[in-house]
Amino acid sequence: AKRLGGRYIVAAPVTLDTSRDQNSLLLLRRDLFLEASLVDRTEEVMKTFDRNVPVAPGDLFVLQVDDTLGRPYLLASFHGDTNGLATIPVLEAVTALAARMPERRLIFGLDANTYEHEAPGKQDVLGFARAYVAKGLTSCWGDTPDPTNHTTYNARTYLQPQLNKAVRYAERATSSLADNNPKDFLLYSEGAFEGAGACARDNTGQGSYVEGTSIPTLTFPSDHCIVSTTLRLR
Repeated sequence: AKRLGGRYIVAAPVTLDTSRDQNSLLLLRRDLFLEASLVDRTEEVMKTFDRNVPVAPGDLFVLQVDDTLGRPYLLASFHGDTNGLATIPVLEAVTALAARMPERRLIFGLDANTYEHEAPGKQDVLGFARAYVAKGLTSCWGDTPDPTNHTTYNARTYLQPQLNKAVRYAERATSSLADNNPKDFLLYSEGAFEGAGACARDNTGQGSYVEGTSIPTLTFPSDHCIVSTTLRLR
């Protein structure tokens, strides 16, 4: 942790929930961003939600920051609810804040909890894509992401107490009980950035993606892939 903090500014929302095992954070390289410029804008967004939007303290982090050349950014990180029902309301609230700060370039990383197939009570990935394009954003996956580019690939084994949710190994790619979905995104202002590289998935921790590998593994502790891309300022 000390080595990580030496290279990166580890930024967290004021509303961080220390009783939960998941919170949204942002890591900013110290040689590229000015720590003195950090302003937490999370509460401005959170207060716009009513009780029907399932967002808990720590799920969302919105940060104003400048880089070492004085260029202004608005960065956001979000962990969506299981069915993805908060994803579009959060997108709308974050972009509304960004619209009031037009000088700032928006980059928004999120576990959108979107699903390959449209289903009642769940946010499908193509519906989410239409929503972010309507707000003037694009994603590392483009304006129309491929629903089969899964960033989760996991299923419960029989070595757990809820056997009704277990999946046979041979059925982990096809079972409705498995979680194989395109959930993770990097969104950005289309007018401010251009993609300078392909969007990459990593389910090994070594910068590579192995198709058909269930995660987490003994060497990769996350149940979501790492998603990365390279952006260039316009």
